[in-house]
Parts: sequence; C-alpha cells; structure tokens
Amino acid sequence: MKAMSNDKPQAVCASDFASIVGEENAVCLWENIELSQQKRIQQAIASGNSPSCIVYPRTQQQLAAVIATAYTNNWRILPCGSGSKLSWGGLAKGVDIVVSTERINQLIEHAVGDLTVTVEPGMKFSDLQALLAKSRQFLALDPTAPESATIGGIVATGDTGSLRQRYGSVRDQLLGITFVRADGQVAKAGGRVVKNVAGYDLMKLLSGSYGTLGFISQLTFRVYPLPEASGTVVLTGSAEAVSQAADILRGSALTPVQADLLSTKLVSSLGLGQGLGLIARFQSISESVKEQSNRVLEVGQKLGLDGAIFTDGDEANLWQRLQERIHTTATESVITCKIGVLPTAAVEILTQVELGLIHISSGLGLLQLEDKDQVLKVRDACGGLRLRTQASSGFLTILEAPVAVKEQIDVWGYTGNALPLMRRIKQQFDSKNILSPGRFVGGI
Repeated sequence: MKAMSNDKPQAVCASDFASIVGEENAVCLWENIELSQQKRIQQAIASGNSPSCIVYPRTQQQLAAVIATAYTNNWRILPCGSGSKLSWGGLAKGVDIVVSTERINQLIEHAVGDLTVTVEPGMKFSDLQALLAKSRQFLALDPTAPESATIGGIVATGDTGSLRQRYGSVRDQLLGITFVRADGQVAKAGGRVVKNVAGYDLMKLLSGSYGTLGFISQLTFRVYPLPEASGTVVLTGSAEAVSQAADILRGSALTPVQADLLSTKLVSSLGLGQGLGLIARFQSISESVKEQSNRVLEVGQKLGLDGAIFTDGDEANLWQRLQERIHTTATESVITCKIGVLPTAAVEILTQVELGLIHISSGLGLLQLEDKDQVLKVRDACGGLRLRTQASSGFLTILEAPVAVKEQIDVWGYTGNALPLMRRIKQQFDSKNILSPGRFVGGI
C-alpha cells in the first residue's frame, strides 16, 4: 500500500476542515482537546503519534467533504463515535486527524409496522432504545457501555453480548447501510425493508471492520416487539455439573434469549454462590417464562447445582451488574479479550481464568486476563483445543490493553488463511490506506 507522508501542517489542516463544517467548536486542535479525551485517543494509536485535530461534521455531506479533503492531502484518519470502544483492536499508525460522527445523530425513519428503524451513526444506543420503547419495540443488541455507545461504533466493532443467543450478531440484524468511501464518495447497500436482496451484502463486510473500509453514515436495523415477561435462572456449582447443564440446555427445546457460562470469580463477585455458573434468561408470555425457568431449575437440582430465579427489578439489576463487572477492570494493567471456542470447550477455558463469560451456543465470550503471558497461555490453550477437536475455529483477540502490551504482542492472533483476501479488499476500498491504518488483522 502507498506510504503516507508524516507531514502534518496543523494550521492548514484545521482551516481546511473549518471551512467545511463551518461551526464553532466543530474543529478542535489537539492541544485544546480535554485531557480525558486525549487519553482515550492515545489508547487507540501507536506511541509517539498525536493527531493534529478532531473534526465533528454534522451531516453526511460534511462528513463526505471532510473525508475527500483528507484523501486529497493523504491525511490518515482515525474514525470514532463517542469513543467508548476507541481503545479496542489494534493501534492505528501515523494518524493525522480524528473524525467523530457523534454529532451525526438523527433518527431518519422508524417504520413501526415494518419493524425497522433507520438512524445516523452518532445516535446513542440508549437514546435509540428509549425512542423505540415508546412503540413497545427494541433493538436486540446489548453492547458494551450502552449509555454512551453510538450505533455506528457498535456496528464498526461488531459489538453485541448475550442477546446473540436468540437474535444473532450485529451483522444479522442490519438491513441496510450507507457509508462514505475513503475517497469521499457515498455508497449504499441493502435497504429499509426486512426482505431485501438489493446489491452486495456490504453490511456484513463493514460490521466489525473497525473503520478500515469506510465511514458509516446511516444504518437500518430490524427491531423486535418488547416481550411481555422476563425471568432469569442462575445455576452454580461444580464445573462438571455446570457443563452437563449447559449440554442439556443446548440440546433441549427451551429458547433462552440469553445464556452464558460464568467463571468462578465472576459468580462470587456477583454474590451468586460458589463454583462456576450458568445464567439463562427467558422472555415471552408469562406462562412460558415461568415454565421454562422452572425446567432449567429442575435440571440444576438433578445435577446437584444450586439454583435461583430472578424476576422484575432483581433480574434487571443482575444483568446490569454482570455487564458492568465483565467490562470494568480493577486496574489499568488488566487485559480484556474476546474469545471464540467450541461451546463444549467453554467450561475448560473458564476453569483456567479468574474472570470470564462465554455464551453457551456460540462459544464467544469475554475474558479478563492479568498480563500478556496469560494472554499467550490462553491463546495456546485455544489452539490446543482446536487440534484435539479438529475444529477450524478458536481464537483469542485482545480488545483492551495498555498500549505497551499491544505494541509487544499481536492483538488479533489470527492464524487463518484469509489475510491475502482481506488485504485485497482493503486495497479496493481504501487504496491509500488512510482509514484506521493498522487497526485490523495483519496491520490492515
């Protein structure tokens, strides 16, 4: 790929963008950015590099003009929303400017009868859920930092949690996408209806691409009716019994919307008991929720597991505390990782770590690890599991870690054979390598 110039004429950069966005405080020089925001940005870029400024366009047209100007001048861009997940993934290299979409945040259309919603990328996830709730609907995602996360950032990082048990991943729920290419041109894929086959399926390509292929400027999702009732069952006890309970739940006709395996320390820190844990949530009509919850409780009792059912405020509080605990680190040195293994291997992995959560059906989850040595150890364990099971999957990716750690070991740990294809795709979408350079697999 073409090497970029390291020249960063700060005054020219700022004035060029100010003429586009045309509002006070829409272009902020690096030295004028709040220290907390500077720190978030520095966690996303390689050491020894600070961008010249951060730009806040308010419309798709302004965003396209900003990107086109950067393209013409070979300025490297770090895209962001509110910055809640800016520290995830690889370190961007040689960043000249940061472009934030948090002010491009309008609701475009909510087709209540069609169960779809179209929004701009800077809308906060919590704000969108509040709007949908007025029509008794919701977006079936449960991302990190739901109060501050933007819709664009959630898609760019492919961030969802336990709800994927029932509703699938971010890319499964996307119906349409509009994005600005690296050269400033606007492109679209998909549409605003559920049954849509128009054009290339770029929704899946851009979801989880960490801003390396384009700047998301509009998104259409399918949404769902709010359930009538909800209930959560927690089983705790020995690793063997919890593993058997998970096998039974996976093979049953029960339909949890969320179902996870919890490490010993996570169970105890939430005050749920001792040993490993299995947490399963059911949402449907009241009779169905009660019946399914009781059946899981009976399974646990037969296996000698302790069990409890949570409803109403206690249930909401439990899931909120679980979300906060798995994403909040005790010290800045803790490393947060995303793991993917065969679901049947999840218990074996969780017995090797203190704090972790793995979804019982997808085998995806989050771990908190102490240092880079433990990261490499668990990554090797994933490889060992892969060899023993002859499976082609199994990975451990670093999401959040000190910059020094990310500079020492491979963040992604990718060992597949698709890297040449990924590089060709990057070349097609961003031939100058100006969008999030270095953040994705293989330094893409």
